[in-house]
Amino acid sequence: MPSASEIREQTAQELERRKRLAVPAFAGGVLYLLSAVTIAAVLKSAPTVGLLQGLEPALRGEANPRVSPRASEVKFISHHAFGLIAGSTLAAIAIGALTLVLLLLADATRFRRPGMWPGARPLVLYGGIAFAVVSLGHQVVGAVETHKFAVGHDFSNHAVDQALTKGTLNVIVVYLALIAAVALAGGTIIVSMNAQRVGLIPRWMGILGIFTGVLIFLPIGGAQLQVVPAFWLVMLGILLMGRWSKGDPPAWAAGEARPWPSQAQLRAERESGKPAGNGRPPASKPAADVTPAPAQPASGGSSRRRRRKRKARG
Repeated sequence: MPSASEIREQTAQELERRKRLAVPAFAGGVLYLLSAVTIAAVLKSAPTVGLLQGLEPALRGEANPRVSPRASEVKFISHHAFGLIAGSTLAAIAIGALTLVLLLLADATRFRRPGMWPGARPLVLYGGIAFAVVSLGHQVVGAVETHKFAVGHDFSNHAVDQALTKGTLNVIVVYLALIAAVALAGGTIIVSMNAQRVGLIPRWMGILGIFTGVLIFLPIGGAQLQVVPAFWLVMLGILLMGRWSKGDPPAWAAGEARPWPSQAQLRAERESGKPAGNGRPPASKPAADVTPAPAQPASGGSSRRRRRKRKARG
């Protein structure tokens, strides 16, 4: 159990790191989305080879045609390599920002929850660095290999496969990217789950962080689903800025775990009026209206008038 001085020191360090990382996190989310849009825009006009086009050489009796139907695809990638590398550069910067934010969450969570798996931080650190570098390197290798194809004289199916997937450099980069993606995705999922459990991020942000980790490992859905990691990073930037709509989660200032209340606890809170789970005070109830008692009529004046009347009669 950390002492009060240790908690004060930890929260002060976290506040400084939050100030430094808030803008990079927000910008990283924007860059991540811009990267996906850039790459999708470049590849949108890429030539595609349909089933009939792929079978055309075989129908003509050519088992290994001199010019592969996919040769135009490789040349297109070569001619548009700059746009693809630019998009990957933006993604690498965004992954760097994501890594720094996850390291902050990992350290803050482990201070409040010492039982969190210690391997999560190395996964985030090394996986994030490797994934950013290898992702950019993959595009550079692709640009080099497709350029060799475009300026060469061999446009066969074998040459296409070598340029796109089966070349030695391509194979090495793909495997390195896979390992790095697994590490970063695993670290993202573990950190998001535990940060949500100790109350550093809202529940829905924890779920979104898990989904972000899945999308890092399985980049499905194109630019549409890449909105999810981008949105998550932007929201983390807003939280780190201290601009969250409902205020900072209490666990940040408390320096200890403040789990979010369950539905049962919320129901009990509504019934009893006591705070549940994360330490937020219940909403203050309006003071009961107090209706003043009606004033009693004074009787002194009427008694004097009756005495005067009796004297007048007498």
